[in-house]
Amino acid sequence: MAKESGLGANFYLDGIDLSGDTGAMTDISKSMGVSEDTGIDKLAPERLPAILSASMGWQSWWETTVSFPALKSSPSGDRVGTYFHRAIIGSPAAFIVARQTDLKTKRDTKGGLSMDVSMMSDRSWLDWGLALTSGKRVDTTGTSGNGVDFGDPTPATYSFGLQACLHVFALTGTNVAVKLQHSNDNGVGDPWADVTLGAFTSVTAVPGKERIQTARNLTVKRYLRAVSSGTFTSATFAVSAAINTTNMDI
Repeated sequence: MAKESGLGANFYLDGIDLSGDTGAMTDISKSMGVSEDTGIDKLAPERLPAILSASMGWQSWWETTVSFPALKSSPSGDRVGTYFHRAIIGSPAAFIVARQTDLKTKRDTKGGLSMDVSMMSDRSWLDWGLALTSGKRVDTTGTSGNGVDFGDPTPATYSFGLQACLHVFALTGTNVAVKLQHSNDNGVGDPWADVTLGAFTSVTAVPGKERIQTARNLTVKRYLRAVSSGTFTSATFAVSAAINTTNMDI
């Protein structure tokens, strides 16, 4: 595999595109705590999975119409952040539901003004998956997106469900509804079918954001796509998804 830089990335927060105002992603991390549970008959520690935690941080330039208004309130509720490694369908993407814990504004010696922001996960882990849209996708009517190949599963199917994330940036119309569909072969011989519990809540106002997850024992097929519907003449959104390759009920 060829090495890649971090150039050409996108970053979205709560249905707001902060890509142009973000100077650096300073933290995209996840960790699993362990609980020691060693019996006296063992010669080395036994450990059980414990609390999952994750964080996301970035440096944002001071900008009075987008970045500062989006960050200044430091809301106490959940925020949804998504990093697209490239604004290309099928590229790696990380998404998190988190609490914004810091907003540190600083002015350097040359007069530059920036903000350091950090978030810590809330109730769910950080997911690394793939982009189901080429960065922001603009639909002018209900559209079935292109399929994304998550790779040949071993064994024959993925058996532990998925998580997915939606950001809606702009909407002209009444509503837009986005759902996931899957297929074993990109719809060639196996028709596309809706993923059970793979539909996001219909969005009627922007900005909009949501993370969903299916049952942990759901069988998910190799290819996923994002499908839009609703009453609109223009909808701008981004979707990413992560298929679990191991049991997430730990």
